[in-house]
Amino acid sequence: MNILELKDSDNDRWNRFVEHNHAGSIYHLHEWRELIYKLFGHKSYYLYAESDAGDVTGILPIIRLKSRLFGDYMVSMPYVNYGGAIGNSRTTEHSLMDYASKLGEKLGVQHIEFRDIYERQQTWPIRTDKVAMILDLPEEEETLWTSLGSKMRAQIKRPLRENPHVKHGHIELLDDFYNVFSINMRDLGTPVYPKIFFKTILETFPENCHLVIIHLNNRPVCAGFLISYKQTIEIPWASSLREVNPFGMNMLLYWEVIKYAIKEGYHHFDFGRSTIDSGTYRFKKQWGAQMKQLYWHYWLSDGHEIPQLSPNNAKYKVAIAAWKKMPVFMTTLIGPGIVKNLP
Repeated sequence: MNILELKDSDNDRWNRFVEHNHAGSIYHLHEWRELIYKLFGHKSYYLYAESDAGDVTGILPIIRLKSRLFGDYMVSMPYVNYGGAIGNSRTTEHSLMDYASKLGEKLGVQHIEFRDIYERQQTWPIRTDKVAMILDLPEEEETLWTSLGSKMRAQIKRPLRENPHVKHGHIELLDDFYNVFSINMRDLGTPVYPKIFFKTILETFPENCHLVIIHLNNRPVCAGFLISYKQTIEIPWASSLREVNPFGMNMLLYWEVIKYAIKEGYHHFDFGRSTIDSGTYRFKKQWGAQMKQLYWHYWLSDGHEIPQLSPNNAKYKVAIAAWKKMPVFMTTLIGPGIVKNLP
């Protein structure tokens, strides 16, 4: 077995492997390499294992993030929930991770974060505080509607009294999506991605992306960005304005996106990751979603511990409080330069 770095001439071979591997996600596809470099300028290392017969037997995409503020480290993959090594065997995957670790040591990075969906049977340091919430979808909308129970159904119906308007679409709804998303991120005290980040994803994966927007009084107030691959559709980014929270408008948003998923014939709806027992975890669980443990493994250089690049880290508390008070136009101007270096 040889471990090589991806060349453009091997892109199709790489993607075919992702397509046929059961653990392959859309975030493993080679297109993310150019997308991230084009938007953020990050160096990438797309490693693959090749058998003596010349067949691809495993892959590992890695992005290097380097800044004065957050340090020098690598992630597989940043900004999304999935992206760790996938292969025809665990041995192949571990070989790719070992190779990446030696690369990290050579480059002098502080750590490598591997975002896995199963636990490695090796001595990798690990975080297990994050889970994905997955809802298995029935064939008919009515089946799910009945299973939700009367209390949930009442919560979904409540916002209809405000006469909202639901829009489904693609890049033509990007401005509406970003308007809601950027305001919500400011209110959460979180740096926001640039609009071009979402525009580029929509243009790169036009068949896999879908936007759902809820308007109230001719103004977008709730927004969801959906990404589909194979039999699963995921909502990695969703936001609602705080002023419509009393109406439960986010309940309607999620019902609309789940209805869309059932209509399009997907088998699973991925609510995205949450911290166990957090508010978002409980919100997703009430829909019937089941917890899928995420295993984030680490290679750590000497003297370094598992990183705590999280809003829950106390050292960021003052910065988050200040960010919440900034005008939205300023957060959309400054935020992209910060968030590009956060995993």
